[in-house]
Amino acid sequence: MFGISWAEFIVILLVAVLVIPARYWPDVARALARAVKFIRAIIWKITDASEKIKEQIDLEQPITDIVNTTTNDMLDAFSVKKPVVKPGRKRKDTK
Repeated sequence: MFGISWAEFIVILLVAVLVIPARYWPDVARALARAVKFIRAIIWKITDASEKIKEQIDLEQPITDIVNTTTNDMLDAFSVKKPVVKPGRKRKDTK
């Protein structure tokens, strides 16, 4: 959890219990609850945004495929070499 082990977490809690007077524990608990709620809200917003981005990418993928296919077809059409017929000579395949 956050790069600390459970043993370190328990030591931090024990130090906090010893340092913070008992009358402030409810305030500390409320502050921690607000912090956890705030962090959860941020995580939900990030998750929702990433899902929307993923959906948008999935929607754009077919369009990208169509553009690539059309571009490749057009480039293939231009790259086909046509036989050059010199004036005054007949081609062998014509009668």
